Amino acid sequence: MKNIAVTYQSHYGTTKRYAQWIAEALKADLFESQQLTEAQLANYDLIIHGGGLYASSILGTKMLRQYPNQHYLLFTVGLANPETTDYSKILAQNLPATSRQPVKVFHFRGGINYQKLAKRHLLLMKLMKKMSIDHKQPEELTAEDQAFLASYGGQVDFCDRKSIAPLLEFVQQDYA
Repeated sequence: MKNIAVTYQSHYGTTKRYAQWIAEALKADLFESQQLTEAQLANYDLIIHGGGLYASSILGTKMLRQYPNQHYLLFTVGLANPETTDYSKILAQNLPATSRQPVKVFHFRGGINYQKLAKRHLLLMKLMKKMSIDHKQPEELTAEDQAFLASYGGQVDFCDRKSIAPLLEFVQQDYA
């Protein structure tokens, strides 16, 4: 297997958990992206970066644009169900067409604990609820809206180690 680095940027730990699982499975080096230098990454054939999704932003994508010579995969971790979520607008916003693009992108489901949210993230969640859901009639709520309301104010953890299997298979097939 080629020399692989797994990097991540996470606020509350679910992205870090996925990064640890991936690094362990691939026997790759693990780094928190904010503590990396170009010299450290120069020795890697592939970078697998995990970024938490917060208000349509993917943490750490700016860091990836600073290191233009490496191939990289991207995985995102967010509260929404990846099987029913369209990420095209989020990816376009965070990975402009003029920048280097990832080889492939994977999406994983994370979790939330409202008790541990920073005030700004708590305010964002309240705003999201107000703007996206509160004006809807009960029959207009999507499955995603209903899941959001069911978890609102509480704690949920959708992290699943098995969900990294497609990423692992891709890396083992294309970067062995």
